[in-house]
Amino acid sequence: MNIKQDTFNNILLIQAEGDLLGLPEDMKLLHLAEQQLLDIGVKFAAIDISKIHYMNSTGLTILIRMLTMYRNVGGEVVLINPSLSVSKVLIITKLNAIFQVLKTKDEALQALQIQHALTY
Repeated sequence: MNIKQDTFNNILLIQAEGDLLGLPEDMKLLHLAEQQLLDIGVKFAAIDISKIHYMNSTGLTILIRMLTMYRNVGGEVVLINPSLSVSKVLIITKLNAIFQVLKTKDEALQALQIQHALTY
């Protein structure tokens, strides 16, 4: 899996591409989120998963751990534009009710900026 990152107004933006299977290289997604939270204090993250082709239960666990880590400190993680196969997994597991799923990066930034403003 390839990961690109950026930070905008104290929001971590991640674009993930490939498969999210929980392999050692996939764990860098979790480590990146943890590093941004602990080292910089970023409490909000938007993950563009439109280019994730396949995700298994271990991949879901990575996303859930990120969500839990950020919510435990008053933050949030949103998912952007999941691919069709990932959308099906989110629906089947009912995680679409746990994660906020948005269509665009702009929608995600707007939603997280509002949440950020409400927490401060």
